[in-house]
Amino acid sequence: MLQEIFVGLVARPGQFDGRSTPSTFLYAVTTHACLARLRDRKNRLRLIDEQVRPWTTDVDPRSADTAAMIRAELAQMPEDGARAVVYYHLDGMSHAEIAEMLGCSRRHVGNLLERIDRRLAERKEAS
Repeated sequence: MLQEIFVGLVARPGQFDGRSTPSTFLYAVTTHACLARLRDRKNRLRLIDEQVRPWTTDVDPRSADTAAMIRAELAQMPEDGARAVVYYHLDGMSHAEIAEMLGCSRRHVGNLLERIDRRLAERKEAS
């Protein structure tokens, strides 16, 4: 967390406006970032339970067949969609983090993931 905070401060030095001491500012920024991380983690776990688990419960993630199926699905996705899926579901990144990695908006990331979830759900229903 501290590395992320300091990278953010270096990237956006104007965050510190001098209304408090530097130590008070750093304490507040760190507290806010840690609380946001906890909220994001809880929300991410809730979303995984609601949206991901229902279409993966009958799949053994350790099987070679499953790995091949996942690779085949990823290969058929647009590049940015496949990257978003990996970043979100495997790396546990937030939409904001993915948007920064892909160089797009958080809303675009949400749209990519929604389209892919619909596509996978349709394929599951068809099979």
